[in-house]
Amino acid sequence: MSFKDQIGFVRQHIRRNRLRVFMTVLAATMGTAFLIVLASVGFGLQKTIKDDILSNQMVTQIEVYSEDMTDAKTDAMKEIDHVEAVVHRKQPVPVVMGEVEGHTGSMNTHFTNFGDEQASGFKLAEGRFPENQGEVIVGSKFAQQLVDESVETAEDEEPAYYEGELIGKTVNLSFSEAEDGAETVPLTIVGIKEEPGKDWAFDGYLYVDQSLIGEMETAYAATSADLPEEEDMPFTSSQVNVYADDLANVKAITQTLKNDGYSVYSVSEEIEQIDVFFLALKAGLIFVGTIAILIASIGIFNTMTMAVTERTREIGVMKALGAGPKLIQRLFLMESAWIGIVGTVIAVVISYGVSFAANAILPIVVDAALGGETGDSFDVTFSVIPWQLVLIASAISLTVAMISGWRPARKATKTDVIGALRHEL
Repeated sequence: MSFKDQIGFVRQHIRRNRLRVFMTVLAATMGTAFLIVLASVGFGLQKTIKDDILSNQMVTQIEVYSEDMTDAKTDAMKEIDHVEAVVHRKQPVPVVMGEVEGHTGSMNTHFTNFGDEQASGFKLAEGRFPENQGEVIVGSKFAQQLVDESVETAEDEEPAYYEGELIGKTVNLSFSEAEDGAETVPLTIVGIKEEPGKDWAFDGYLYVDQSLIGEMETAYAATSADLPEEEDMPFTSSQVNVYADDLANVKAITQTLKNDGYSVYSVSEEIEQIDVFFLALKAGLIFVGTIAILIASIGIFNTMTMAVTERTREIGVMKALGAGPKLIQRLFLMESAWIGIVGTVIAVVISYGVSFAANAILPIVVDAALGGETGDSFDVTFSVIPWQLVLIASAISLTVAMISGWRPARKATKTDVIGALRHEL
């Protein structure tokens, strides 16, 4: 029997029992679609969490912690393979006060190297980078740290923040212990840093070239000469960020820094932990979905068993004409495979439709249920169907379909020719 004749044999039976085959295909479709949609929730939540993490920070940034960080150590970090930049920021331990045109406030100050900052991706919204001694850059929310204390405001009113132009203005730095007339350090604002990616992120920092540390320390020493001395208290504390040239190299650089004895944090470690958790979650969801396919396999088994019973006489005729057991077995396996393939294809189409609808409708439903309080910040992907999930679900579905049809197919090969020819339905 040619392959074309085998296809015709299978098609003839399917046409003869349309309703039963349709219900069997429907069961296989529902089982496979349930597996894909259920597992897609795990993929969707994983994507949502990872995207949120990656949008909140620079993915190639590695935070390095050490109690005795020095410039020599940070210079050594620059020699590590695939390190693009190392930014060593130093924050003054004493409280720094700033004044701009009568507006004062506590300054969150960073001493840094602007060359390293530019290499790490530091960008300006206005102005330029410092080129001369005494020039500084301020954060996008710097003005909100400057308040005119002479202006009285009610308790429910906003303080009198500085609202003028910052570029070109002089900010006079002193220390909280300083009295009127104490030594100050005048600095000129020449640039404003680009706003952070998130609306809630507040950047009110003052970025000062590290060459001014000595001048600031001298001013602090003159201010605090009459104050009790703090034993072993350094003037600055360190914050070091290492930047890789690519996300793929972050893990290797992180491990190198750990081997050198540093305490390290990078987004790759957080993502790795998330991936491990969701791998277990997705495996569990796929397992639950597989149970649905196994339930659907009962329908395939019943359909194929009935097919063998109904075609006992046909099987006897085929055997009498010389058809071997392998051919007969192949015919029934082809039928069960057809049910599995059609059910899988329809299930994949339905799953993508359900996934698209869930991602379009559920955010609106959740937002309405919460009274519209989520706003634009509510960005959740409920379902994602990667091609790997489609392959896994298809493999499970087809395997179960073939296994379900194997036992009836084996039964067909053992049909007695004489008994089959005498069989009447």
